Amino acid sequence: MTPLRINLEQEEIPTHWYNVVADMPNPPAPPLGPDGKPVPPEAMGAIFPDPILEQEMTAERWIPIPEEVRQIYAQWRPAPLVRALRLEQMLGTPAKIFFKYEGVSPAGSHKPNSAVPQAYYNKLAGTKKLTTETGAGQWGSSIAYAGQMFGLPVRVFMVNVSYQQKPFRRSMMQTWGAEVFASPTKLTNAGRAALAADPDCQGSLGLAISEAVEEAAADPNTCYTLGSVLNHVLLHQTVIGLEAKKQFDKIGLYPDVVFGPCGGGSSFGGIAFPFLADKAAGDPRARNLRCVAVEPTSCPTLTKGAYTYDYGDASGYTPIMKMYTLGHDFMPPGIHAGGLRYHGASPLLSQLFHEKLLEAVAVPQVGTFEAGVQFARAEGIIPAPESCHAIRATIDEALRCKATGEAKTLLFCLTGHGHFDMASYDKYFAGKLEDYDYPAEAIVESLKHLPKVG
Repeated sequence: MTPLRINLEQEEIPTHWYNVVADMPNPPAPPLGPDGKPVPPEAMGAIFPDPILEQEMTAERWIPIPEEVRQIYAQWRPAPLVRALRLEQMLGTPAKIFFKYEGVSPAGSHKPNSAVPQAYYNKLAGTKKLTTETGAGQWGSSIAYAGQMFGLPVRVFMVNVSYQQKPFRRSMMQTWGAEVFASPTKLTNAGRAALAADPDCQGSLGLAISEAVEEAAADPNTCYTLGSVLNHVLLHQTVIGLEAKKQFDKIGLYPDVVFGPCGGGSSFGGIAFPFLADKAAGDPRARNLRCVAVEPTSCPTLTKGAYTYDYGDASGYTPIMKMYTLGHDFMPPGIHAGGLRYHGASPLLSQLFHEKLLEAVAVPQVGTFEAGVQFARAEGIIPAPESCHAIRATIDEALRCKATGEAKTLLFCLTGHGHFDMASYDKYFAGKLEDYDYPAEAIVESLKHLPKVG
């Protein structure tokens, strides 16, 4: 019988995270301060504890996972690798389709993979309180859960449009003890300025980051936590790809193409980077490997953005990072994949994409929900809207294989379930969702406001 679910034992949870920096052809571009000079680690100490800063800056290939973190990981890890055989049959494709299912975590997504170690290192450093931002609520609920595991109170600034669209994610955060506010708020200078400019502001991840960073910087006992973009976050997420490699080894297969949804880049980096390590090491199985980041046409950071230095937040509180960006004051439309509405992409991922070691594709909103429903009817799991982007690209590749007769092995990261996203599915079924291509002229206008460096 074809193995449909490939499991690992608890002791096979990775003991180390993989750091892609060690295998990049060129050193990562450093973050810069307003003076255009590289930001020293101590300058970021106002919002991050020392252990996190060390991971952010290191070029070591393997970083040990603390045993306390692995013990909490064991509540849901190792996550299953599943063959989507029914989807293959529905499509009539010769391709083999596999997905790494991250929806088995307590928060229902991949985000606790980084939330748990971030809370652990903050507790170790003596932090008394955590702040963060969240879009769709997956990161906010994950850091709320992780904060509860280590006795740390959490305050979450949730993008206003998602705060309204996804009330049950708010309930999850509150169940785990977090305070949740619709961003922009009147609690911070950044929020008050945004509301003064637009009282009906839908909010953005960049703006919510500004609020969370501002609050952390004002209190020496509070630290900021980030759910994507920065190096240490993508480092923690590599447990996804590291497990997937072990699981493919068990069945004697190796992916030809790896897909992942991409907003800031944490889940995509998590599944793709360990396979890129094989490519860097000259593994013949990875010679023709393709890793494809999938983003929405309404927020086309990699496919239409500029590769340049920009702020990570809307107000310019963060260091200036070299990344693909639509401009830090980009205000995305209120699409239902709230976790993919960020103006920039991870600097590591951006550099690898710029150096053509990764690929990117943008897909429209209606087509992603169409793919999500098709997947759910074949495989039973209702995917999060973010995950539907990877499913759309995977189905498109499987149909190309059908046309050419190629029996490729395809892997995608199913980042989470859609149980709290059913209002979005309701709108899809009612025909109320629309495709939206972000206008090129709006991107040009936003990019006029990039910081001047060098």
